[in-house]
Amino acid sequence: MIIRVLIFLFLSKCAYSQKIDSTRAFKIALGSEILIYGVTLYGLNDLWYKNYPRSDFHWKNDNSNWLQMDKVGHAATAYNVGVLGKNILEWGGVPKQKSLWYGGLYGSVFLTTIEILDGFSKEWGASWGDLVANTLGTTFFVGQEVLFKEQKVLLKYSFAPTEYSKQRPDLLGENTLQQALKDYNGQIYWLSFNPNIISHTNFPDWLNLAIGYGADGMYNGTESDVNRFREFYFSTDINLREIETNSVFLKKVLNVINFIKIPMPALKYTKNGMKFYVFHYGQ
Repeated sequence: MIIRVLIFLFLSKCAYSQKIDSTRAFKIALGSEILIYGVTLYGLNDLWYKNYPRSDFHWKNDNSNWLQMDKVGHAATAYNVGVLGKNILEWGGVPKQKSLWYGGLYGSVFLTTIEILDGFSKEWGASWGDLVANTLGTTFFVGQEVLFKEQKVLLKYSFAPTEYSKQRPDLLGENTLQQALKDYNGQIYWLSFNPNIISHTNFPDWLNLAIGYGADGMYNGTESDVNRFREFYFSTDINLREIETNSVFLKKVLNVINFIKIPMPALKYTKNGMKFYVFHYGQ
């Protein structure tokens, strides 16, 4: 996600500061996609795989793990990487239809590569559930573009560190960056949409409603976590793409970080009942 922000800031600065011919723009766009792909895989290997032994390629059924938080995360990642791929190719001068299909499928291609890495890791193993989630995330993005020519429902992410990682840093992360990837206790995934897509209301275009899903009580992700439980959220959100600004550069920045759920008032429902937060971001 960090490399995504840096690449888009670079592209935005180029577009804002000077007029670039289409050939050069395409080369920069293609190079950026390759750079994102390579740097992200390198970073994931460093954060996720390097401390675990390799093995022959194998499959592992992990569909009951982490209360499916990892599957929702795969879908959200495929969706947002698809958004990234399409936007970069469009900036590079690729026609919209080709940008949609080539860029939109980028999420599934990227995550399938990660699945192959999982398959060669003794600790993990490739998961057919992950592949299904990747496909659903990509389909959710491409399908909206085909049907509506825009994203009416956004998939967003929020995270806050938890105490669980202090007890299992080997599995849940030793630092904030690792925990943002590994500690599903601290992650929430959101469907963010404006009520105007259902019926006309007085909601401003930038103000969304958001439905979130999270989980808690997980030390290793398996059913041996007897105290694990699901969490459901209802909140408001800000669609940063709808914020009015005369700055082309700022508009690009807002588009880049729009995958992040903005902290807002929220209602949480769990097996322990309801709880209201005046200002809520993570767990």
